Amino acid sequence: MPDTRHAPLDALPRTAGGARVWAALGGAGLLTGAYRDGEVRSGIDPEGLAALLTAVDARFSIASTLSVSVQLATALPVLAAGRTPVARRALDRARTGRATVALAATDVTAGTDLTALRTQVRIEDDGLEVTGGKTWIANTTTAEHFLTLARHRPGRHFTHFTWVLVPADAPGVTVRPADSALFADSGVGHVTFDGVRLGRDHLLGRVGFGLPLFARHIGTERLAGAQWGVALCRRVLADTRRHLTGRAHGDRTLWDLDPVRQRFAACLVRVRELDALVAQLQEPVALHHDATAAATLKAAAGSAVNHVLTECGQLWGAAGFTTGGIQEVRAQAALFGIGGGATEVVLGTLADAADSVLADLAAPGTAP
Repeated sequence: MPDTRHAPLDALPRTAGGARVWAALGGAGLLTGAYRDGEVRSGIDPEGLAALLTAVDARFSIASTLSVSVQLATALPVLAAGRTPVARRALDRARTGRATVALAATDVTAGTDLTALRTQVRIEDDGLEVTGGKTWIANTTTAEHFLTLARHRPGRHFTHFTWVLVPADAPGVTVRPADSALFADSGVGHVTFDGVRLGRDHLLGRVGFGLPLFARHIGTERLAGAQWGVALCRRVLADTRRHLTGRAHGDRTLWDLDPVRQRFAACLVRVRELDALVAQLQEPVALHHDATAAATLKAAAGSAVNHVLTECGQLWGAAGFTTGGIQEVRAQAALFGIGGGATEVVLGTLADAADSVLADLAAPGTAP
């Protein structure tokens, strides 16, 4: 029998932006399928997360899928750390699709070096004041709240950072869309906070636990990226094979050329490798927050997606330059090597853990 679990998505046009997709998923009660026991606070359910991302990727743009992925894997789990009525209401509205939330971590002056961020929160007895700015944040133009990572104390120590839940309509919040046609469907943009005054109930989680909370959940975003990478590559390869088998070349088709088949087969190998890594490492990431496993998945996804999209772009030839064609998808897919930590950054994490990785690879009885 056909799988109808994600049928509500079929009612949307393929051009639907991330906020509309999120609303459809939430309205149908499907967002909770990404979490164990249907509860965000219980943590990610890897199989449910993969099923949702695959369903969204099959129908909508990479930009729209990004909007959904960041919220599912990172924003909602971080938001669930809040225990105040403000945080609980925001979580309820987000998980039911009535609102989107933006994960505002990447800073104007610091990029992904979060310990260098300058966005500040001044914590006083009678309230908070947030000042600073965040750039290239998915869901900026559609968000009801910004999950904002800010420093409450000078210096780079990991206890100097705290999450604040900032309403998008609070006085002093200014939003502008990013100049990016490729990712407009994700609501990507920049936000500034100019002396935004809030009650202390807008603190999210414990003061000083901002970076540990982020580190706990960035791994699930990297897992989501790898799961999505498998789905995207499989879809692109299926479309490419149909193109090759239908494209005449002499008396036969492009698919009949051995060099073409070999290049395609090499792509299949890369996707199978990524899929095997996901199967092996999803539980350590989702259940045990294994940062090395998450970095492995992030690096592998960035490499595999880049390889597959580059090869498929070449195999499509001139037809790949049509609007919405493979070359446009390829440009968007560069995200896999940048978002959530550039490939070079996560490779550094793996290098730091080289001894433990090598120990894990040693079969019983073969270690020196």
